[in-house]
Amino acid sequence: MNNNIAFLELKYGNIYGGYPNFYAISEICLLVFEQDTNRIFIETFINNANIDFVSVYSKVDELGHTVGRIKEVVNMRTHRRKPYDEEFRLDERQLAYAFKQLRPSKMPIRNFLLKNLRKYRFRDLITFDGRRDVFLCERAGARFDRYNIVDLQKDLNKETDYLFSLNKLAVVTNFEHDRSYLRTNNLEYWLHPIADRQIVPRSAAYDAARLMMIHNEYRFHHDDFMMKGALLLNKIQQNKQSE
Repeated sequence: MNNNIAFLELKYGNIYGGYPNFYAISEICLLVFEQDTNRIFIETFINNANIDFVSVYSKVDELGHTVGRIKEVVNMRTHRRKPYDEEFRLDERQLAYAFKQLRPSKMPIRNFLLKNLRKYRFRDLITFDGRRDVFLCERAGARFDRYNIVDLQKDLNKETDYLFSLNKLAVVTNFEHDRSYLRTNNLEYWLHPIADRQIVPRSAAYDAARLMMIHNEYRFHHDDFMMKGALLLNKIQQNKQSE
C-alpha cells in the first residue's frame, strides 16, 4: 500500500497596480514525503514572467507572533524589489501589457502540475490555509479529484479553537534547516543536495518543508506537539498582558 504524503505550497500576489482579486502565481512547490524510507522529494516551479507583483509577508517576533505585515513589489524575472505604493495604478494599456507578459507562463505551470501529479504516487495532499492555493492550481489546469486534500490549519483550528500560523507552528516544533537536515523537536530527516538547495527562506519550498515537519510532529508526536503549542500560546498571552 502506498502511504506517501504530499505537501503543496504556493507563492502568489496581485499584479502591482492591477486588480485586487486577481492573483499571479510566482512559485509552486510540491514536496513528497515517503513514510517508509523518510526520503523527501521537492519539485519547484519558478515563474520568470517579466511582471511586478505584490509580495506580502509577516513580520514576526521570537514567538512567531505577527507584529506587522510588509508589502513589497518584486519583479518575477529579475527578483528586483522596490517599495510598495498604495496609490499606484496601471492604466488599461499597461495592464493589458502585464497580462500579455504573464500569459506564456500558463502552459508551463499546467505542465509542471500535471507532470508531477503523475510522477509521484500519493493519496493525501496537505495544505495550510490552502483553499486559494488549490483554486489557483485548478485554474491552471490541475485536477485533484483523486486526492484527499487536508488543510492542516483547519484541522488544528478544530482541535485547539485557535488559528495557528505557520510561523507560530515553526516555533512550537523548533523547526530548523541546517546542513542538509530538517530538524524539529522529535524528528530529523536528511535531504538530498538537489532538494536541499531549493529550501531558501521565504520560498514556497521553505514553507513546504516547514509544513511537512509540522504535520509529522502533529501526527507522530501529538501529545508533545499539543503541550508545546499550549505553552507558546501562554507565552504570547503573558507578553500581551505585560505590554
